[in-house]
Amino acid sequence: MAPGLPTAMDRPHFIGIGGAGMSGIAKILAQRGAVVAGSDAKESETAEALRALGATVHIGHAAGHLADDATCVVVSSAIRADNPELARAAELGIPVVHRSDALARLMDGLRPIAVAGTHGKTTTTSMLAVSLSALGLNPSYAIGGDLDAPGSNALHGDGEIFVAEADESDRSFHKYAPEVAIVLNVELDHHANYASMDEIYESFETFADCVTEGGTLVINADHEGARELTRRVTACDVAVVTYGEAEDADVRVLSVVPQGLKSEVTVLLGGKELTFAVSVPGRHYAHNAVAALAAGVALGVPADELAPALAAYTGVKRRLQLKGEAAGVQVIDSYAHHPTEMTTDLEAMRAAVGDARILVVFQPHLFSRTQELGREMGQALALADASVVLDIYPAREDPIPGVTSTLIIDAARAAGADVTAVSDKAEVPETVAGMAKPGDLVLTMGAGDVTDLGPRILDRLAR
Repeated sequence: MAPGLPTAMDRPHFIGIGGAGMSGIAKILAQRGAVVAGSDAKESETAEALRALGATVHIGHAAGHLADDATCVVVSSAIRADNPELARAAELGIPVVHRSDALARLMDGLRPIAVAGTHGKTTTTSMLAVSLSALGLNPSYAIGGDLDAPGSNALHGDGEIFVAEADESDRSFHKYAPEVAIVLNVELDHHANYASMDEIYESFETFADCVTEGGTLVINADHEGARELTRRVTACDVAVVTYGEAEDADVRVLSVVPQGLKSEVTVLLGGKELTFAVSVPGRHYAHNAVAALAAGVALGVPADELAPALAAYTGVKRRLQLKGEAAGVQVIDSYAHHPTEMTTDLEAMRAAVGDARILVVFQPHLFSRTQELGREMGQALALADASVVLDIYPAREDPIPGVTSTLIIDAARAAGADVTAVSDKAEVPETVAGMAKPGDLVLTMGAGDVTDLGPRILDRLAR
């Protein structure tokens, strides 16, 4: 049975409670019986889902939102030091807990699987959560995206397994002690926190050292960054299981056969071939499923039961999510914001739709990422037939002089891409309607609020 509620977190207050990571922890605490409260910058479906669980959610940040009897204040790395609720917590002497520490405490007494990597964490975590649930194992889980409805990014289950997305962006994944850890890939990202690949490797090595004694590290055998990490962690007291198409992979991918918006995967595991379906398109998603399979097997779940259960996963919001169709044009939403993610999603869509035209509406995410990877983003957009590029979504960052979407647009055009710059989001539906023809596919892409444009584009196309 799952453990109860940590007593110091029985009346938590979350600053930024509507965020993907924060809301998941708040939801689990509410389901465990905590009196949950918090604040967020704006109203959202996630806020409503939390209220439905009994949480108090304030809109806007103000010192008065923090109750005097709160037992702790939970924050993420995105919360600024001058936040009025944080200042009030200091006045009242209320302990401040980082999101990662709160999540680590929720995993105490359970058998955690922590999913890490530069790309694919949310999908792989979701695949494990859905498939283990389908097998009746009732896992708890905390995911960086909603499975099928607002608030479905987390659940308190009564089983012994806890599946968690482990975020490397601020090194917070060092707080966890998983029985099984997955590393999907290792690339340079989050440039505000990591200055070099050596720092990235050191961070992932620390994460690998966090695996409990007798535990397992599941790691990609095809990705060069992951292979380098494998070479670096061989001295650790942890079993290493590799997966992928490489001939030396422990769980070897023999084939990935596209079947429209699905695929069929065959792997060699324990000397036996195993074929199963993956209900989402793209080779990279098939490999995510194999990582999930290897992790579940390492935890003791029979492979011949887990493999077919993986087909129960049909997607997560913003990961190549079909938003609808109008005037013969499909609109799909992608969370891709790093050049590798952009490339893999565009390649997956090309494999799925064949000769149909692919139109991308791309919103760059973060000034620092654009400064370092803008050229590569532009090159990725050259895989589309045409693109609309918006201004940079700042998220938690202040502007950097000279860093604008022009860096991406110039690189895309240099690579031969057809690119239109649009600064006003309100103009995008009309722009896309003027470009799209029946049979085309429109991909809204980015980690910011570009996702809001999908329904508006569909409405305009329907007219």
